[in-house]
Amino acid sequence: MTPDTAQPHSVQKLRRIGVLGDIHCEDRRLESALQFFQTQSLDLICAVGDLVDGPGDPNRTIALLQQHRVFTVCGNHERWVMKNEMRGLPHAQTRFDFDALAWVYLHRLPTLLEFETVEGRMLLCHGLGEDDMAGVWPFDDLMTLHANLPLWTLAATKKYAFVVNGHTHHRLVKSFGEMTIINAGTLYRKHNPCFCVADFENGFVQYYNVDADGQIETAEQFPLPPKTNLE
Repeated sequence: MTPDTAQPHSVQKLRRIGVLGDIHCEDRRLESALQFFQTQSLDLICAVGDLVDGPGDPNRTIALLQQHRVFTVCGNHERWVMKNEMRGLPHAQTRFDFDALAWVYLHRLPTLLEFETVEGRMLLCHGLGEDDMAGVWPFDDLMTLHANLPLWTLAATKKYAFVVNGHTHHRLVKSFGEMTIINAGTLYRKHNPCFCVADFENGFVQYYNVDADGQIETAEQFPLPPKTNLE
């Protein structure tokens, strides 16, 4: 069973994980992040999708994710490239930019993955649940948040303690009732590239900035809420 198709029972309850936000073919920054993760005591490395449509090498990006056994979900850019939609976007790729193995990999990506952490169940997705275009932005006002149907639909299930996602390109740790969203940000060079480590056991998310040369700098740390019962 490969990471992109693995089910929740295939791993232990997670204490610490490495999280990659939208990658957009930033293979050099991705390699630096993955090398950093190797120096950490992590139970899992995951990626929130939007691997493609970027300035770097899509095949090398996918090869690195496979090499490091990164659990990955499908983003809207994978959906678009596989349907040959929205190909007028900057850095958009087509079927002909991918080798056979990478193309198969994209088609095998799940929309969602679930895991058990030591502090409750975690959903890995791109947007919010099945909606890969939904998200929560740091600058959302109360009216915008109240109108966010995918957000409250997901929270109403009371199924997840944590939703680890991307799409917005903004790092974020924010709770909505018993559910906490952890947005990993992005590796895309124009949008404050970063990645993070979520430490469920000790209750924090630590972000790291990564520059064009692969230099990594410790950035913001956000606390996670205390454990709640979502059984």
